[in-house]
Amino acid sequence: MSPETVPAGIPDEAHPPVLELDAVSVTFTSGMGRKRRVMRAMNEVSLAVAAGETLGVVGESGSGKSTTGAVALGLRAPDSGVARLLGRPLNRATKKALRGSVQAVLQHPQWSLNPRRRVGESVREPLTVVGRSLSRAEQQERVAQILERVGLGADMADRFPHELSGGQRQRVSVARALITEPRFIVFDEAVSALDVSVQMQILALIRELQEQHRFGALFISHDLGAVRRVSDRIAVLFRGEIVESNTTESFFTSPQHPYSQQLLETL
Repeated sequence: MSPETVPAGIPDEAHPPVLELDAVSVTFTSGMGRKRRVMRAMNEVSLAVAAGETLGVVGESGSGKSTTGAVALGLRAPDSGVARLLGRPLNRATKKALRGSVQAVLQHPQWSLNPRRRVGESVREPLTVVGRSLSRAEQQERVAQILERVGLGADMADRFPHELSGGQRQRVSVARALITEPRFIVFDEAVSALDVSVQMQILALIRELQEQHRFGALFISHDLGAVRRVSDRIAVLFRGEIVESNTTESFFTSPQHPYSQQLLETL
């Protein structure tokens, strides 16, 4: 099987996938009558992510990266093909049963942090959503622990988002994603809005936490430098199709597809 056609991020038998997309297609339509337009955002995309593995998803704007992330999170149902989380097809029933098992860290922390709520309450909120049988005191203790784990002091729980730097807010977003001990996390342009030095700190943090918690991850980004630092494997999307998948080292040293080579020329 060539590098262009191998399904991205194939886990081995000892590490079954936490996420599987099997020939997933997603189509968007716009307009009416003669102005009706059809765009295939994903075209039979197949990939898998194992526990403790990060699959980097790269491509230009419009390549299907964000749609892939939405399908992986269960926010968008495939028009065809199957999306599975922990071996179970993603649908309304399994999404409810698996609440807390999948989380996301987005480009802008303010999208997940309510400016009117203290940091501790925003981090604690996912625990209340998934219905874990923890007392409020136990929840607050877990918040303090996770804030410490992402390199913030427990006293940060009493602050409001506007009192934190951009890097601190993104650390809070990571803490919020980890509070339910998820098996799978989507990082969608999670460091794109940060200064380079802060990017490096967040990327190192992600790798460190992944080693500790063994979650699988999709790392979606147009920033190939960031993808290189955090990913085990790379999947290249072009017009909704995976045109190449490879280990990170092989992708950056010997890209196989002309589009991959074109992307690397921008570095």
